Amino acid sequence: MAVDKALTGLEMSDMQDRMKDNSEEIEISIENPDSVAIETEDGGMLIDFDPNSSDEEIEFGANLAEYIEEDVLSSLGSELVSAYQNDKSSRGAWEKSYINGLEQLGLKTEDRSTPWPGACGVHHPMLSEAVVRFQSQAITEIFPASGPAKTKIVGKITPEKEKQASRVQDYMNYLLTDRMTEYRSEMERLLFSLPLAGSAFKKIYYDQSMKRPCAMFVPSEDMVVFNGATDITSVTRLTHIMRKSKNEIRKLQVNGFYRDIDLPSYDLDLDEVKEKYGDLTGDKISRSSSGSGYLTGDSVHTLLEMHVELDLDDFEDEKDGEATGIALPYVVTVDRESSEILSIKRNWFEDDEEHMRRDHFVHYEYLPGLGFYGLGLIHLIGGLVKSATSLLRQLVDAGTLANLPGGLKTRGMRVKGDDTPIMPGEFRDVDVPGGSIRENITFLPHKEPSPTLFQLLGNIVEEGRRFAAITDVKASDMNSQAPVGTTLAILEKNMKVMSAIQSRLHTAIKKELAILVNVIKDFGPPEYPYELDGEENNIEKDFDQRVDVIPVSNPNAATMGQRIMQYQSALQLSAQAPQLYDLPTLHRQMLEVLGITDVDQIVPAQDNFKPKDPVSENMDILNSKPVKAFEYQDHDAHIKTHMSMMEDPEMQQMMQTSTMAQSIQGAFEAHITEHLAFKYRKEIEKELGIELPEIGMELPEEVESRLSTLISEAAEQLLGKQKEEQQQEQNEAAAQDP
Repeated sequence: MAVDKALTGLEMSDMQDRMKDNSEEIEISIENPDSVAIETEDGGMLIDFDPNSSDEEIEFGANLAEYIEEDVLSSLGSELVSAYQNDKSSRGAWEKSYINGLEQLGLKTEDRSTPWPGACGVHHPMLSEAVVRFQSQAITEIFPASGPAKTKIVGKITPEKEKQASRVQDYMNYLLTDRMTEYRSEMERLLFSLPLAGSAFKKIYYDQSMKRPCAMFVPSEDMVVFNGATDITSVTRLTHIMRKSKNEIRKLQVNGFYRDIDLPSYDLDLDEVKEKYGDLTGDKISRSSSGSGYLTGDSVHTLLEMHVELDLDDFEDEKDGEATGIALPYVVTVDRESSEILSIKRNWFEDDEEHMRRDHFVHYEYLPGLGFYGLGLIHLIGGLVKSATSLLRQLVDAGTLANLPGGLKTRGMRVKGDDTPIMPGEFRDVDVPGGSIRENITFLPHKEPSPTLFQLLGNIVEEGRRFAAITDVKASDMNSQAPVGTTLAILEKNMKVMSAIQSRLHTAIKKELAILVNVIKDFGPPEYPYELDGEENNIEKDFDQRVDVIPVSNPNAATMGQRIMQYQSALQLSAQAPQLYDLPTLHRQMLEVLGITDVDQIVPAQDNFKPKDPVSENMDILNSKPVKAFEYQDHDAHIKTHMSMMEDPEMQQMMQTSTMAQSIQGAFEAHITEHLAFKYRKEIEKELGIELPEIGMELPEEVESRLSTLISEAAEQLLGKQKEEQQQEQNEAAAQDP
């Protein structure tokens, strides 16, 4: 604020006289000691009461909490923490079922005291087996050694787009396999948690300290959403629970990411799920605020990163210069215990005029449930696992009693030594009060383990394994002479459930890669971090809307066996009508499914062929190597050379005894036909007097119709000339014949 006013000379003199006459002390209070007064040329004075204020526009990525009044932040923090607690309460039944089911994993052996101390405390491994099988199968499908990403060209395919797609695919896989070293391990943790809880989450963001994108696994218990919501992309409020040490928070405060405020120390309050994890694994986390049990001995704060929609004063959504009252998406970080807000960040793209929320999380679901959270094996077969564990313990305890039975003995009977079990081959002295030993001791009639219980256990395990889709398909159960289609149908029937789960994984990974692409656009390096072979080196230019990054996994085939069966069926069909198929492409894809490297060297792609002279082509055909004709070659010379080779007496003699004769003959004929086709095209162009459009080029209907008419006329003229030349040659031959 600035005040600009000059006092006249009379007013100044009168003021000085009054100050001399006034003997009372005048107390002057300074409202703002930092104000600055500047005299002007005309005797006036400019007073700036707030020299530190700035009229500069707030940066888009700034922490808005720095510009909001403290009382507003305090009220907002309390409201957000209260909303988080309501969301957490809405999923109470799901959480309780999950906690109870964790016991069935069998990670911790129980020391049971009933029905006697040392009774069997094992858990049936049905649940653990299902989880391990799912994790092992899924990780190999979605994360092969070459990387989990591939590209798909959007729109018309051109050589330029194909090169761009190849660069994008190589960089994405380089980033995910070499730079983002945590990606695979985080994905494996997710795939272990997913079948148990039914839901798991991934958070994709740019880490300023590591200068690269990160993809962090977020367990379902750390992602709080109102259970009545349907989809993570449309929910209006979601909360990521983070636990950070005081030192980690301080680093973020110094870097300007969080507000520089003091947070009170308090005991770490773990939720029931985390406490259950610690109980099962023996990894106890200290609750002490002194932090002697947590990492470096620092106190731990529970922070709530809340993705919400707010209508903040001074940051309203505007249209035509007026506030619309529409809430905008923000990311607000709150300390759960003190309700102190550490940061408020805008959560939309800077150039997005619609202010659509930017996604940072991906929801992986094992089986969509009745609410927001999915259903896992704990919810689906938890009861069967509990029953199987109970029956298994009964059978083991029955066997223990049958092998080491107890009984009754007379009070006066005494065994010398102690009451420890008798070792094999050992005999002990016994004092019998009267009669024989048999008359003084009797064994309780313990039976052997019940065959009925054993059969019931087998039935329960069978049902659980079938429902969890972990039943093995034995090769011995299939007819080796059955058609490939029949075998494929059997595999598909047995893998139907797993295929559906793999399809949901494929969809989630596609969303994750899309978010990662946006992170690369915003924060990625301007150029590729490795040398390219004379190609474009601009990452920003390559990551546009023309190329879509998708997972390398195939949602239509959950296993490698299924994909091999599919390609075997395709190869059988291609043998019936080879003219309809691109056989090199089909064989290359089959080799890629088999995991064979250097596929392009084994079956070269058409684009990789280079023009060769006729002799070199003859050598390649004889050695069963692929050859290709090019439009600009001398086709007459090539055809004559190939025909001469086929008519050579030594060649014909070799062909009569060679087992490869038929394939070599077919390769020669196909290659000569290819040259003839290009020769005919050149002759038509010569008759037309113009060049024809490129092969494969799409033409408008009217252009194609007119061109077809011209070509037909040229073809008739060419045919007439060829007939005349043929007739002339016949006449010359007849004239020379004596």
